[in-house]
Amino acid sequence: MTAQNAQGPLSVAAPAAPGAGRIGVLLLNLGTPEATSYWPMRRYLKEFLSDRRVIEVPRLKWWPILNLIILTFRPGRKGKDYDKIWNRERDESPLKTITRSQSEKLATALGAEAVVDWAMRYGNPPTGAAIARLQAQGCEKLLLVPLYPQYAAATTASACDQAFRALMQLRWQPAVRVVPPYYAEASYIEALAQSLRQTMARLERKPEAVVISFHGMPQRNVDLGDPYYQHCQTTSKLLRAGLAWPQAEWHTTFQSRFGRDQWIEPATIETIERLAKAGVRRLVVIAPGFAADCLETLEELDMENRAVFLANGGESFTYVPCLNDGAAGMSVIEAIVRRELSGWI
Repeated sequence: MTAQNAQGPLSVAAPAAPGAGRIGVLLLNLGTPEATSYWPMRRYLKEFLSDRRVIEVPRLKWWPILNLIILTFRPGRKGKDYDKIWNRERDESPLKTITRSQSEKLATALGAEAVVDWAMRYGNPPTGAAIARLQAQGCEKLLLVPLYPQYAAATTASACDQAFRALMQLRWQPAVRVVPPYYAEASYIEALAQSLRQTMARLERKPEAVVISFHGMPQRNVDLGDPYYQHCQTTSKLLRAGLAWPQAEWHTTFQSRFGRDQWIEPATIETIERLAKAGVRRLVVIAPGFAADCLETLEELDMENRAVFLANGGESFTYVPCLNDGAAGMSVIEAIVRRELSGWI
């Protein structure tokens, strides 16, 4: 006998080792195009910008804007930006390279305690396929790890939505836990502080200002109850306190504005331009909201924003890489995962 739900036939796939009781850990990140040319970029942008968690605009209004305007012109422009940072050795984006490495290093750290895999919300590898792989290896318990320190519906919730959609298709679902946002975790704050200290120690002269740049979001999302803005402010406050840095030289900003709606402020690029025009010559920029370097950090911050700073009188622009798969970054991921696996291991 077979059964169906509103989404289609229920999957009859069962773990290869039923009863094994293994634990699966699934790292989840945003996603990436498969190539920088027009059609791969268009496919990626269409999936991303069709997500109702990302674009909260009525579909009748958004469909012609997306399909007739944005997807006509934006793939070409963004493809050129991706081409500047593309990992040519592996023919993939840095985000994919780093997230894979994070998964591999976490698997080594956990050993036989858990099976580790990774997936992207948009593009490849898809979330559903990763969950299927974990189940096929006998995982009856699943820990979802959205790699977003600060919670936002457009990131954390969307990643979980995708995982839950995959789980809806399974006849035998694993027990599921989700790692909460870790914006105030002591290990995370200390890893960021350590990264900043090490970067500044290599500079010839102390920076005159530090910019803490987070990805932006429409102000409307905050007004509707998204905690993201407050999470970002908390991270920035704790990081500044950990470094004992003067408040007047510490600037919390938001980047990557898209569309015409009012976004949370101040904007990163406008702040950087203002600081340069005000006489700041030495600037350090860090992006704590990204667990892995990507287009928004490597191209937008380290190239576009650097150019604006130097063009307006700045002399020394230092971008601090994300925690990525380095020892400090992996210690954060491992500590959080081990805590959330408490009682399962």
